[in-house]
Amino acid sequence: MDNNIAGLRAAAGLSQATLAERVGVSRQTIISIERGRFDPSLPLAFRLARTFERTIEDLFTFSESPDSEPT
Repeated sequence: MDNNIAGLRAAAGLSQATLAERVGVSRQTIISIERGRFDPSLPLAFRLARTFERTIEDLFTFSESPDSEPT
């Protein structure tokens, strides 16, 4: 899953630590999300979207890998 959390965070003038505090996670979690190493839970995705006054779809883009099978 791709995301533009880092760009939105920078545009809002927020540090990773400040964003983490606002959404109730660690700074390391924000780093992992921004780098695409961790996909947030649905409640966390909603908190992030609410923080930036955007929809979840504005923050995250799902891209299927060529090897994935449809379910």
